[in-house]
Amino acid sequence: MNVQIFGTKKCNDTKKAERYFKERRIKYQFIDMKSKGMSKGEWDSVKKAVGGLTAMLDENCRDQELLTLMRYLSDEAREEKAFENQHIIRTPIVRNGKAVTIGYEPDVWKNWE
Repeated sequence: MNVQIFGTKKCNDTKKAERYFKERRIKYQFIDMKSKGMSKGEWDSVKKAVGGLTAMLDENCRDQELLTLMRYLSDEAREEKAFENQHIIRTPIVRNGKAVTIGYEPDVWKNWE
């Protein structure tokens, strides 16, 4: 199992995801989205796995102004704006190979073991 957790250190769901894998002694790699973020390849892979950009967006993020603006952009411009501003993405994003979840999803993760 090759688990990656994309999130932020202040996100409670990210902390819960880390705790879930620690308790089961499953090694994981944590990627801080504030300091590093996702590469374009990772971004495209996650977007494809979850069914598109809309599934990735956090409707409760602090930057509501940006989310509102994005509703009026073309699909291509919206994609570019979201990639540049990854703080509007719901976390944690947990990857295990090609399998991906967004948010705290222990019911899905237990099937990965």
